Amino acid sequence: MQQIKDHTKKIALALNTVGLINIQFAVKDDMVYIIEANPRASRTVPFIAKAYGEPYVNYATKVMLGEKKVTDFDFKPHLEGYAIKQPVFSFNKFPNVNKQLGPEMKSTGESILFIDSLKDDEFYNLYSRRKMYLSK
Repeated sequence: MQQIKDHTKKIALALNTVGLINIQFAVKDDMVYIIEANPRASRTVPFIAKAYGEPYVNYATKVMLGEKKVTDFDFKPHLEGYAIKQPVFSFNKFPNVNKQLGPEMKSTGESILFIDSLKDDEFYNLYSRRKMYLSK
């Protein structure tokens, strides 16, 4: 986790970021890879805010407007268990669209699933429907 924090700080400073930054990481064999970084908000921000019970969008807006600094806020993120972001595909609303999934985003939104454990039945149901496999 420290590697991710260190990379985030370096990237944000290098991009002269004021406000939110969206960084996608991949981790394999304890090595952190950066997929992309964008100095902007994304659909992930409301998800994270809801998951941790923190109004991050409000904080970022005040920072971007110059009304506050990041150090002015008392961050107390809290999450019990896990918050899983599930894509929502509205293919039935767009009958002529190519339904084959690839690396580009084709979802029209997300929903959030709160679970206590990765052994939760809803978690296994989600992954079995997606035909995804979890590694240890």
